[in-house]
Amino acid sequence: MLKTFIQLLGADAPVFRRYVSMAIAYGVLCGLAITALVPIMRHFLAGDVRSAGLWLAVLLAGMVVCWAWRRMLERAGVRVGVTVLQTGRQRIGAHVAGLPVGWFTPENTARLGHVVTQGMMQVAQLPAHVLTPVISGAITPLVIVLALFALHWSLGLIALLSLSVLAGALLLTARLGQRADDAYHRQFAATSARMVEFAQAQSVLRAFGGDGGGTRLLEQAITDQRQAGSRLIVLSSLSAVFNAWVVQAIFGALLVAGALWLRMDTDSVIAVIVALLLVIRFVEPLLDVAAYGEVLRGARGQLDAVRDILAVQPLPQAAAPLAPRDGSVELCDVRMRYAPDQAEVLRGLSLHIAPGSMTALVGASGSGKSTVLRLIARFFDVDAGSVRVGGVDVREMSSEQLAGQISQIFQDSYLFQGSIADNIRIGKPGASDAEVLNAAQQAGVSEIIARLPEGLATAVGEGGVRLSGGERQRIAIARALIKDAPILLVDEATAALDAENQAAIAEALARLRGKRTVIVIAHQLSTVAMADQIVVLDGGQVSEQGAPAQLSANRGPYAQFLAQRQAAKGWRIASTSQQRGTVP
Repeated sequence: MLKTFIQLLGADAPVFRRYVSMAIAYGVLCGLAITALVPIMRHFLAGDVRSAGLWLAVLLAGMVVCWAWRRMLERAGVRVGVTVLQTGRQRIGAHVAGLPVGWFTPENTARLGHVVTQGMMQVAQLPAHVLTPVISGAITPLVIVLALFALHWSLGLIALLSLSVLAGALLLTARLGQRADDAYHRQFAATSARMVEFAQAQSVLRAFGGDGGGTRLLEQAITDQRQAGSRLIVLSSLSAVFNAWVVQAIFGALLVAGALWLRMDTDSVIAVIVALLLVIRFVEPLLDVAAYGEVLRGARGQLDAVRDILAVQPLPQAAAPLAPRDGSVELCDVRMRYAPDQAEVLRGLSLHIAPGSMTALVGASGSGKSTVLRLIARFFDVDAGSVRVGGVDVREMSSEQLAGQISQIFQDSYLFQGSIADNIRIGKPGASDAEVLNAAQQAGVSEIIARLPEGLATAVGEGGVRLSGGERQRIAIARALIKDAPILLVDEATAALDAENQAAIAEALARLRGKRTVIVIAHQLSTVAMADQIVVLDGGQVSEQGAPAQLSANRGPYAQFLAQRQAAKGWRIASTSQQRGTVP
């Protein structure tokens, strides 16, 4: 846990180490102050008031020192918490910025968002409110154990063994509670996703929900979360009670040992009274540690999530990056699987794409089309083989060189809150107004801005919510065009768009023929037909490759694909009278 804390702080770790050292010193000071009770009680019970008064002065001085040290310790804890919020998030952000783009799955993205918001707040509160009593509560009893050993070896031995028993109890309850905690957080994430889904899909839910069916999934998620929360509360309560019982059992064992030691003489009675006083003070910090057990377990879950994120290795960077020569792309005997326990997505795939050409990737779902584009952009590294851009292995290029070589258009293009011009300029931050307007014209955005009162200055809203899907996609294309990269990767750019927007996007891609190396995944015949070559993928391998006319004549997989698309394009809904052969 402390190791993860230090890893999170990075260069600011000395702030945390200083705090921990101060907390340990505070525990030692408290323990020493408590042991001053031994000579005080001995001298007082023996009738030596003068000596008892001197030791009482020492105890008071120790209490003042402990009070002043605690004040400094609390300020140090606050500084650590502030550092976590300021530096910890930046460190996670810097680390995540270097991770493969393929790591950003919906699950990982949700976990990352939870860690940098709620997780960091919970971790930041640890030093000031939790770790101080826990660390001091663990150190102070150790000092008291030494004093008990000095009084009577059996008491010291029982006290020492009791610490290991309490540690075992805390570990046991932590493991049991962790399962319930993990289940609760999974249900919490699922319920949050259902709530967002419920808000975003109102049109579908109202159309098909009926009789409250639209809320069924949300209600079920809330019920599951409530049940998981109830289990967590019950288990946490039982864990706290169990830990308290263990401490009380330790106290009872020490009392029994003290009673067995007692002999009916003055010195023995005084020694036992002093020992029992130490036993009481020995148990008090242990109760604090037991009380904070559940809080520590929850915080540890957040730190484990931080550790898992920081443990993900970024893609290795070349020590001496090589610059690409042109806009060619080549995959050489590429093998790729997303996880060790999953089947290979690409199985020995080889492909050469000449600079300035347009290539269409065709194939059934799961054939590896999107994986090819991701490997070219180096979302991941291949398991075997190589991916070359401009004649250079992408692993031998710097991230900046590869990013400068490639523009990308995704199926679901995201627009940032701001104006249309702002979103286009993301492709080239320093672009002039003329360059933005030119890119907008090439992507077919001109007609969009012509009917908007504010033109390019029109605000798109968060995620582009104020625009239609086709309009967002055209702006995304303009953003890719203004970057002016030699290679353009297009993943299902015309999917789920109407005919007008499909035609506009197809025209924009047609203008790039011969100017850019375009690699496009598309199911629209108009887009596929304009390609210089078509690559048909099947089961992670190239099953057919060539010019559209050549593949059409071969009557192979592409010809079958073409026939299916043409048949689908000719489908229409006939009226009842037409189905009966009559004219309405």
